[in-house]
Parts: sequence; C-alpha cells; structure tokens
Amino acid sequence: MAHRRGTSLCRRAEGPDLAESFDELSDLAGGPLLFQAMVGPAMFDVVLESTRTFTQAEFARQADWLHRWSRPLRVELLHGRIVMTPPAGYPHGEIAANIVRILGTFVHAGAKGKVFDSSQGFELPSGDTVEPDVTFISIERWSAAPPPEDGAFLRVVPDLVVEILSPSTASKDRGEKKAIYEQNGVREYWLVDRTARETVAFTIEDGGRYGQERVFAERERPTSFVLAGLAFDVAEVLP
Repeated sequence: MAHRRGTSLCRRAEGPDLAESFDELSDLAGGPLLFQAMVGPAMFDVVLESTRTFTQAEFARQADWLHRWSRPLRVELLHGRIVMTPPAGYPHGEIAANIVRILGTFVHAGAKGKVFDSSQGFELPSGDTVEPDVTFISIERWSAAPPPEDGAFLRVVPDLVVEILSPSTASKDRGEKKAIYEQNGVREYWLVDRTARETVAFTIEDGGRYGQERVFAERERPTSFVLAGLAFDVAEVLP
C-alpha cells in the first residue's frame, strides 16, 4: 500500500460534535491528531493509522466516540497506533457467520468455553487492543481472567483466533497481527483466504513460537489442536 501522510482528521470532521470529539483526542495526544492513509489498489482499500502512539488506557477512554465516528470501520490499537480499516465486502460477513455457527455449536455442546464475533475487543498483555473476526476462549482461560466489566474490552488472551483475509487487512493479518497473537500466547491462529479458498492454521509450539503453517484446501477438513474433535470442510464456511 502507498502512504499518504499528514491527514488531519480534525480538518476532515463534519459537524460541531465530531469536531469537538477530535479536539478532545488531539488534546490527549498533546497536539494535532494526525493519521497516515495506507492506500491500496481497490477503490475503498484505505487504512488510517495514527502518527502518534497511545496507551491502552488512552485508547479505551476514547473508544466509545472513536467507534461512533468511525462506524462501520474497525478500530484497533496495534503497537500503540490507532488503526482504522474499512468494512469488508461480501462474502466476508457470511464467512464469519458460518465460522461462528460451526465453532459455537461445537463449543457449546461440550461446554468448552465461549465464542465471540468481531464486535468483541480484547486488551492483550502486550498493550495491543484487537477485534478479531472470530475468537474462542476456553473455560480455563476465561476462569483465570479478570471478571468482565460491562461495556469494557475483555482482558483475556483467546485460545483460538480466526481472521478472514480482505484486501485492506491481509498484510497485517499475515504479519503484524500474527506476531501480536504469537507474542501474547494465542494457541492457534487461523487465516481464512476466500480468494485461494483455503484455511491456513498456525499452532504454538514449545518455545512459544508458531510452527510450520498447515494449509487446508476447500475440500479438506481442518484439524485443531485447541478444539480436538472439531470437524468441518473448508467449503462449509465459503459461499
């Protein structure tokens, strides 16, 4: 993606309420709030990243109005940068719904834990705040985590994270976010590639690093070390 620096969201704000909101975050940042635009080849393949870094506490304090302003953008905190990505086009949402259904049915039948969709944010020990497409949290990790607070991000590391590749997120999902999940101890990480019609799985090995990728083609059945016994064809999640 190409970079376009110096995009001031304060100047782009429309309406007094939104302008005041950007002024608030600019005050928090100690100066004008600047974002850089990461522009891809597609018409709306633009990712906004802050040029100033923030802590999780600063991000959480501004999360409500950030989500109100940026809706339907996804807003995450990656290595201190506020990153806003555009909504994905079809069939991203249908794939996510299929995965939530398959995992949810399996997990709930065995009382194995909890499954969340992309509306749930997670504060990770590394200082990153993420919104994966689909997550699974085991009973063991859920029980050991701080009690959830109404309206707050969850402070627990998921056992399994699924990201569905789209033009605006593929490079980060394969690189930066994979490294973040590995660093925080996400035991298994799936990448669903709708273009290649395959799922790629990574599993934490001894030493806390992801091992060799395992690739499952459209008519193959992924195997999960985190959810032993889970069985479905990749084709079941791809329209």
